[in-house]
Amino acid sequence: MSRLSGKIAVITGGNSGIGLATAKLFANEGATVIITGRRQAELDVAVSPIGGDTIGIQGDVSMLTDLDKLYAEVKDKFGHIDILFANAGIAEPALIGSVTEEHFDKHFGINVKGLLFTVQMALPLIVEGGSIILNSPIVNTKGMRAFGVYAATKAAVRSFARTWTTDLKERKIRANVVSPGPIETPIFSKMGLSKEQVQEFSATVIEQNPSGRFGRPEEIAQAVLFLASSDSSYVYDIDLYVDGGMVAV
Repeated sequence: MSRLSGKIAVITGGNSGIGLATAKLFANEGATVIITGRRQAELDVAVSPIGGDTIGIQGDVSMLTDLDKLYAEVKDKFGHIDILFANAGIAEPALIGSVTEEHFDKHFGINVKGLLFTVQMALPLIVEGGSIILNSPIVNTKGMRAFGVYAATKAAVRSFARTWTTDLKERKIRANVVSPGPIETPIFSKMGLSKEQVQEFSATVIEQNPSGRFGRPEEIAQAVLFLASSDSSYVYDIDLYVDGGMVAV
């Protein structure tokens, strides 16, 4: 039997990268998947290859009105949520001397506020024994040049999982974290880096990573599937590194 047969799964930022790879895997494992993204055109393109009864709902997680719309539609169509993968986020570099208020507010608005209310507003729909997975890359632990604000947002996400594990224990809802290392996703094209900067960053990452390569979105999706399924029924508040060994060294 498929590991997620009959489950209802919501994935924010599900139109590309890790979110899209996870949506495809979840659908393959029998789940009905709802993905979100800020751009309708990208959602429309993503839904078809995911397959199954997947639907895409346009919205920005930093806007509470969009989250209201998302969960109203999920409630109307499905009635409940079994799995929530809070995956949406942004990453843009800025050295400490060049951080602006706009840069700070944008990152905390999406990565922290958006994630917090993504989970909070889903709670009335999440079933007892449900699974919440948070995406908090390894910058929550490692200090990477020019990503101080981004790293701080992801450290906050890691902290949320600890508290929510306690807050939700009466409902037996598990909150866990998946921490990807450097992954080949479209996010690099959205960082505002030049081609040369991307090449330099990539070379540095590969040199520092014991695996000698970037990871693939599908490799992260497999870890998320483990945390979403009953295979991890006794796993609470884990920070699961999927990083080619980068944190270990």
